[in-house]
Amino acid sequence: MTVPNRVPSLLTRAGTASVLTFAAFGGGVAAPGLAAEAQAATLGSKALKVAASKKGAPYRYGATGPYSFDCSGLTLYSFKKAGKTLPRTAAQQYNRSTHVSASRRKPGDLVFFHSGSYVYHVGIYAGSGKLWHAPKTGDVVRLQKIWTRSVWYGRVR
Repeated sequence: MTVPNRVPSLLTRAGTASVLTFAAFGGGVAAPGLAAEAQAATLGSKALKVAASKKGAPYRYGATGPYSFDCSGLTLYSFKKAGKTLPRTAAQQYNRSTHVSASRRKPGDLVFFHSGSYVYHVGIYAGSGKLWHAPKTGDVVRLQKIWTRSVWYGRVR
């Protein structure tokens, strides 16, 4: 006995079907931009996990890991492990990222600290107003609340 394909009956009975209903019965949906968004989210979430795994690693100016980091060294290392190569400095990383507003930021996005147009620090957004970063000499990689409004956000694609 074969099971009839229920998608046509669902479509004809109501005239339409929800995307979830369609997908539940094996249908596919293509929407422009969604694949890129999903890829960026996966990339960012992987990089975020890598950065979190480096909790407690010492800050060292110019270091790019795996045992010590400066701010952009941590982001470079984290995204490289996630499968994406970034430039070396915070400013270069800002210029390479897709800029997003604070209202559209997502965990895994880069957080750029700036003074005027000068970008001087970077970390990875962790959600709930916090980021993973390598703060300064004498400190360690850690999760911290974002302490200023002078930040920009960038998404790595």
